[in-house]
Amino acid sequence: MKQSAQPVSFEKLAEDLSLPLLRYLRRLVGDQAVADDLLQETLIRIAQGLGSFSGRAAVKTWAFSIATHVATDYFRKPDRRHRIEDMSEAADLPDTGRGVDQRIIVDEMNTCVRQVIESLPPDYRAALVLHDLEDLTAEQTAEICGCSLATVKIRIHRARDRLRKALQQQCEFYRDPDSVLRCDRKR
Repeated sequence: MKQSAQPVSFEKLAEDLSLPLLRYLRRLVGDQAVADDLLQETLIRIAQGLGSFSGRAAVKTWAFSIATHVATDYFRKPDRRHRIEDMSEAADLPDTGRGVDQRIIVDEMNTCVRQVIESLPPDYRAALVLHDLEDLTAEQTAEICGCSLATVKIRIHRARDRLRKALQQQCEFYRDPDSVLRCDRKR
């Protein structure tokens, strides 16, 4: 979605990209409140830069690049190390028997995977999240990360490899009676 002859409206851009940007930021930082704050900063930077946007990149790619820079700035601050979010929301669910148990199991798996993703170096984490979770192409991911296509492919490969190895070390995988893949933390 390259810039057309007509200027891009900030309102339309914010409406179209706020949710994907928020989801991306949430996956990067692991905290909804921080992601909300970073989204606001991202939207401010987009609004400030929209007048000088030249259209050399797709608007979506440009916006994700800004979000990546905002998240990088957040992680650079010494008092702002990514924190692991506690998944206690399952306790707030109504007690429907097996449904709560299933939700707790899924939340535990999500927490485990999120912790491993958050432990990845920032360059690997950004490439993995953009490509595998946000479904951007390798080319778009490279442009957002500000590196070559070859470099981003290496980052994605290494991030997947580290993720796989860390999960194998930290988790015991099994299939439940319904043949759904589950995991428990190794002790």
